[in-house]
Amino acid sequence: MRQSIKLNCFAVSLLIMVTIQHTHSQEMNGKYKIPTRSYPGEGAYLKGELIYPLDDRPTPQCHASTLVEIPTGIVCAFFAGTHERHPDVSIRIARLIDGKWTQPEEAVNGQINDTLRYPCWNPVLFLPKDGPLMLFYKVGPSPQTWWGMVVTSDDNGVTWSAPRKLGEDSKIGHLLGPIKNKPIQLTDGTIINPTSIEYPREGKEQDWRVYFEISKDKGQTWEVVSPINDGVEFDAIQPSILTYADGRMQVICRTRQNVLSQSWSEDQGRSWSKMSALALPNPNSGTDAVTLKDGRQLLVYNHSTKEGEEPKGRNILNLALSTDGINWKPVMTLENEPIEDGYAYPAVIQSTDGLVHITYTYNRRSIKYIVVDPTKL
Repeated sequence: MRQSIKLNCFAVSLLIMVTIQHTHSQEMNGKYKIPTRSYPGEGAYLKGELIYPLDDRPTPQCHASTLVEIPTGIVCAFFAGTHERHPDVSIRIARLIDGKWTQPEEAVNGQINDTLRYPCWNPVLFLPKDGPLMLFYKVGPSPQTWWGMVVTSDDNGVTWSAPRKLGEDSKIGHLLGPIKNKPIQLTDGTIINPTSIEYPREGKEQDWRVYFEISKDKGQTWEVVSPINDGVEFDAIQPSILTYADGRMQVICRTRQNVLSQSWSEDQGRSWSKMSALALPNPNSGTDAVTLKDGRQLLVYNHSTKEGEEPKGRNILNLALSTDGINWKPVMTLENEPIEDGYAYPAVIQSTDGLVHITYTYNRRSIKYIVVDPTKL
């Protein structure tokens, strides 16, 4: 009888513990109800896979993926090597052809001469309306000293041109290109790079500023729109650009202030409003967003901060939707199991067939690829 009572007590305790954990996964950051984790084949989640297996990876680490649709499928790029900042880190390319990913191959590296090589960073793929395919990336010892580079491809990412440095500007120094997330192209052909700079700052962390590079000649020259934040109220970097039917643009940025920040433009990116906070949390980790064909805005982000119980920091990855850019609803949880290096730096696009494609860093060991049907969100 006593053993039965003990077993019943244990069962009740276990049920309470599971309920608490479930409640924590459902309710985070107060007002938001976070969906339980989704899996391929459930609802809008159509497909989820690693671009290459963990037990057969070409390099020890990888990070900062980007993707673009091409006529023959999807191209993904990321930086990979021994570890971030190591001189052997280069930009690698994988292509999704007939539903299968090709083995990643090196596209560019940071070789300066026979004795000097720098790491590569944060590639961004972009296909302008009249081509060719562009691959922006950074080269240099650190984010405080790097510079922007670009190569182009006329054969859908199979071969690439010789690297070209983007140049310099008196306002910010080295041009950097899109710092993490994709550019947008206006109807008149103007390309806008969402970018940011990490200024060295004596005695404290770097001074983070968001700015823009605008080109009217297919990326040959760039005009700089000065940083839009002061680095005091918000340390912000890595903006994503969203567009609206009335011509407005919005950027959503990563910050050190435990929230995502935003700014708005009503003149096609020439000037921007004072930066303000969104209600969504941010654990100082990169995000990405896309304006869907139906006018909704889709955000991929870590719904967490660095504090509190797991899953926290980069150990949870989510999708949220909005119709106005202000009010967001979390609609899917892609990951929420704590691992060593988390799930980070998502990239998102919508293909011509309407499906949404997402890539993100998976534990710094591989890149995960997700396909979502937004009509089911």
